[in-house]
Amino acid sequence: MPSPNGHGPKAAVLYARVSTDEQVRSGYSLAQQLEALREYAAREGYEVLEAVQDPGQRGASLERPGMDRVRDLVAAGGVSVVLAQDRDRFAREPAYHYLLRREFEEHGTKIRALNDRGDDSPEGELTDGILDQLAKYERAKTAERTRRGKLKKVKEGKILASNCPDYGFKYNTTRDGYLVDEEAMLVVRRIFRMVGVEGASLRGVATTLNREGVESPGAPWSRSGRWGTSAIRDNIIKDDVYRPHTHEETKALVAPEVAARLDPSGLYGVWWYNRTRSKTSQVSAIGQNGKEYVRRVESTPKPREEWVAVPVPDPGVPREWVDAAREAIRENRRPSSAGRRFWELSGGILRCGGCGYAMMTNSISSYGKKRLNHY
Repeated sequence: MPSPNGHGPKAAVLYARVSTDEQVRSGYSLAQQLEALREYAAREGYEVLEAVQDPGQRGASLERPGMDRVRDLVAAGGVSVVLAQDRDRFAREPAYHYLLRREFEEHGTKIRALNDRGDDSPEGELTDGILDQLAKYERAKTAERTRRGKLKKVKEGKILASNCPDYGFKYNTTRDGYLVDEEAMLVVRRIFRMVGVEGASLRGVATTLNREGVESPGAPWSRSGRWGTSAIRDNIIKDDVYRPHTHEETKALVAPEVAARLDPSGLYGVWWYNRTRSKTSQVSAIGQNGKEYVRRVESTPKPREEWVAVPVPDPGVPREWVDAAREAIRENRRPSSAGRRFWELSGGILRCGGCGYAMMTNSISSYGKKRLNHY
């Protein structure tokens, strides 16, 4: 820390950030950033007050736990400079970078990146501003190129692999197509039979599968590892990968070159791409340990003509079972999440001591027709 007479070492806060995508794609690690920052700080005579990390955080927003810590340290005083390896580690939006710079200046703190091109002069600020805008343009161009590349691949009849395939399928060796996973597909067929033929409720199906210890969709990536009504309704019964389509039906949905590879006597499920437009943002919420940041994804449907179909192997579910199951749940609706507002007890203040999930309000009717309210 600086001495009271102002002649002591200058204090620096080091800041490193990496998004999950960056780390997976290019190994852009936190350790590498901090090593470079410590070397620079030692060379320039800075005393490192604290090294702050933001793992798995995107730079499109300032709402990050690590950045909150940096801003608190600056507001407390005594920080000469905040250092990052690249300017976009602070923020990817030039406006956010400018906001941080002005905020830090009010506390006598400078913001520095190892790839700064300019200085504190108006000309230097102009240079860095132009470079920030160019970097933003390059990111937008890369994102658009990636989007078009994915669309081209799907139109060729190939699947885009994710963490896990649809339940009951597995990826082929090139991870661009599906193979039937017979063991899991038996569970899928059982679900359609229970709902479409036997008349079981979604909750009854979920209870049965959980009681029997059947592995749920998305395992081991799912949060709870348990079956839920939403997964059964939206990820299985409503998904066209499980509904058999004839060759003629499939041919009408795909490009001619894809249709030419299909067996005229075969049946196919349909994997859809480009059905929705998603926007991801990061917002603060009340969590188990107080304030925390969560990802919020808002999806809006795209016009039907923009959807792209990819044929997948026949899952072996009778079509009449699929149609009957869909008809059985046709009037089902997602429950309202209005009770999950963060200022309500059900918005995260009350949490289960066993699983840690937020408790939300619920009510049931007793035999005496009296409503019982509970969390």
